Amino acid sequence: MSHDRRRFLRQVTAGGLSLAALPAALSASEPTHHEGSAFDPAEFALQQELIELSEPQQAPKVVFDVSWTQKLTGKYRAVFDTPSITDGGGVWRAGAWPGHYKEVLKAEPSDINTVIVIRHAGIPLIMNHEFWDRYNIGKDNKVSDPMTGKRTKRNPVLMTTAEDKLPASFEAFTLPKQMERGVIVLGCNAAFGGMVSLVAKKEKLKFPEAREKALTMMAPGVILQPNGIFGLTLAQQNGCVFISAS
Repeated sequence: MSHDRRRFLRQVTAGGLSLAALPAALSASEPTHHEGSAFDPAEFALQQELIELSEPQQAPKVVFDVSWTQKLTGKYRAVFDTPSITDGGGVWRAGAWPGHYKEVLKAEPSDINTVIVIRHAGIPLIMNHEFWDRYNIGKDNKVSDPMTGKRTKRNPVLMTTAEDKLPASFEAFTLPKQMERGVIVLGCNAAFGGMVSLVAKKEKLKFPEAREKALTMMAPGVILQPNGIFGLTLAQQNGCVFISAS
C-alpha cells in the first residue's frame, strides 16, 4: 500500500476528509503487483477447463443466476471491473461513486445501481477470512491491511470496524455493507476454479468435494457467473457504464 493511501485512511479516521476525496486518494496509489505469487488465476482456470473436458463427470453442473439484471432500474448505472486484488481498491472505488452523484446530481439511492465484477486475479476478494488465513492469500499475493499498510491474513474488503479498527465511514465501502445497500457483486466462476484448486490441493479432496468446501467460504451474497466477462457484458447490455476499477 502506498504512503498516499495510508495517509488518506488516517485522515478518514480523524474525520478530516470528505467522501469526495476518496477517488483522488485511491488513484494516487500504485497497483499492487503479484510477482512470484503462488496463485495464478489463468493457470487455475485453464486447469478447470481441462478437468471439465477430460473428466466431465467431475465437473458439477452449475446453474447460473442472472435475475440480478432485473434490479438494474435506476437512472444511473455502473459496473466496476475488478480483475486484481490491489488491497481492495476496486471495491473501495465502487463504494465511492454514489456519494458523488448524491452530492452533485441530488440522486436518490433508488436512482443508482452498482455492479461489482470480481474476476481473474481479484477472485480471492470474494473469499472469507478463514479462507485467506488457511490458504495464505494475503502473504502469497502481498496484500496490505488498509489501515496499517502491513501484510494481512484477512480479506481487506470484508474487514470491520470492531475487529479491524476500520473507520466506520470506510467500513461502509466493504462488500457486506455495499450488498446491504443493494449493490450487486458478481464473481467469475472460471477464476473461482482457482480457489477450488487450492482447497483440493491442501485438503487432498476431489474436485466436487473441494468446490463444495470452497463455496462455504465464499462471502454471502456473491453471485457466481460463468466468467467475469459474461457478467461485465451482461451488465453493460442492461445499461451499466463500464469502469476499470482495479
